[in-house]
Amino acid sequence: MRDAAKKDLPGTLKKAADMGWRYVQWSGMPGLPADQIRAELDKAGLKCIACHTSIESFEKDFEKEVAFWKTVGNKDVAPGGMMKDCTKDLESWIKGCKRLDTLGAKLRGVGMRLSFHNHTHEFEKFPNDPRTKHQILMDETKPENLCAELDIAWAHAAEVDVPAYIRKLAGRIKVVHAKDVTSEGKKHTLMPLGQGQVPWKDVFAAGKDAGIEWYVYEQDSGKGDLWDYVKQSYDFLSKQPV
Repeated sequence: MRDAAKKDLPGTLKKAADMGWRYVQWSGMPGLPADQIRAELDKAGLKCIACHTSIESFEKDFEKEVAFWKTVGNKDVAPGGMMKDCTKDLESWIKGCKRLDTLGAKLRGVGMRLSFHNHTHEFEKFPNDPRTKHQILMDETKPENLCAELDIAWAHAAEVDVPAYIRKLAGRIKVVHAKDVTSEGKKHTLMPLGQGQVPWKDVFAAGKDAGIEWYVYEQDSGKGDLWDYVKQSYDFLSKQPV
């Protein structure tokens, strides 16, 4: 809803709430002071349960960022990927893992929780390590310090066995992005939930076993009107035994 929200935040939040949504993740939304975000959410009857934000902002001023997101009301935070200065090679990646582990421990100390959001490239490998980048990340951080905010569609597009991977991450996968996709070779088309190739029945069964707490519907783009595919996805998700 980020583009619609930039044009009309109160109207967008109200329309989502009227449709039946009650919980949201704040990501790519208008950059407002925390108390204004909270006021708009409260007015619409919505609660923020997670956010995307940069790791660097916490490293620069930890107390300020904690206060901001606690005012908004969420305890779960996640970057949208590895920090840019930690991606060029295996050594850099492991340094990034250590930074995430350190921040995760600090957030845990104030009652918050750090996760990592993936795209497809985290399931690629460095030349000198047999593991995927995502597996290295999980291996090089403590489960109590870093969870996986698994983007289900991008993992599926990377040819990951998503239900099996969810079970492998049991105990450290609390918030996931429920996103559907149809892939034809390297072409990936995002779809309303239930209309793509993700095996949702198996995903939800695995989620129960692994302890997933939140399925956050996300769709970066779609054909037709935004609210049409948001409604279709709401109807699908609201009927699931999660």
